[in-house]
Formats: sequence, structure tokens, C-alpha cells
Amino acid sequence: MKLAAAFRMDRMILLVIILLQVGFSAFYILDFILDVFGFRTVPMSWEYYEVVQGATIIGLLLGVVLSIVMLVNMLRRQNEVRSTMLAASGAFHELMQLRFDEWGLSPSERDVATFTIKGLSNDEIAAIRGKSVGTIKSQCNAIFRKAGVSGRAQLVSLFIEDLTSTT
Repeated sequence: MKLAAAFRMDRMILLVIILLQVGFSAFYILDFILDVFGFRTVPMSWEYYEVVQGATIIGLLLGVVLSIVMLVNMLRRQNEVRSTMLAASGAFHELMQLRFDEWGLSPSERDVATFTIKGLSNDEIAAIRGKSVGTIKSQCNAIFRKAGVSGRAQLVSLFIEDLTSTT
């Protein structure tokens, strides 16, 4: 909720910056066209021109300041998202360990289950663990049986359901 409000505020600030830049750019483009093609019938007073230049300078400075504020906010939100992701990662690890305890997995089965959930194939798991592919298949079948699922996809979906149902 807090992030959504910050994004809306940043969009408003960005819109103000864009509108200021478009407005002042349009003024100077129009002024240039009127001067080059001689369409200006009455010369613009220098006082008016100085006021517009002053407003343009203020607008540019405001754009710089608001851009810095947006950058700082974006970096702060990025750190918040990173912290949230780390917390979710920790929560996922804790959830895995809790389920492994409930299912009564052996240490070897825990390793294989972890690699399976990470998306590694039986061949990759066998190479990492220094075991035969047949041993890994046997351990996977034991994991699936203890977890009450029929395969890898269902195993992963158990954790996804657990994580999404708590939020």
C-alpha cells in the first residue's frame, strides 16, 4: 500500500516536470518560429521575455530537484523491495524445512528435495551429490510419496500455495 502511494506521487511529480518542460519548450519553439519567419508583428518586450526566462530557470531547477527526490525515493523503495525479497526468501527456506520435518525426510532426501524445488534435473542432482541417477530417482519417489504428491510440479505447487495463502 505504501509503495503504491509512492508510485502515484512519483507519477504526479513526473507529470508536473513533463508539463513544465513541454510548456517552456513550446514557448521557445514558438518564439523561434516567429522570429525566423518574421510572423511577429509586435516585438516582445524585454520585461516579458525576462519574466518567461526566469520562470523557465525556476522550472528547470524545480525539474532537477524533483528528479533528485524521485531518484532518492526510487532507491529507497528498491532497498525496501530487496529487504522484502530477502525476508520472503528466508520465509521460503523456513517453510521448506518445516514441511521436510512434517514429511519426515532424511538428510539426503532434504538435499534432493531442495535441489528438485530449485528446478534441477535428476542428472544435475546426481552430479552435484556424486550419486547415481537411479539413487536420485528413488529418493525423489520417496519424497513425492511422503509429501503426498505425484511429481515435481505438485511438490513446487505445495510451497507456492503455502506462501500465497499466508499473504
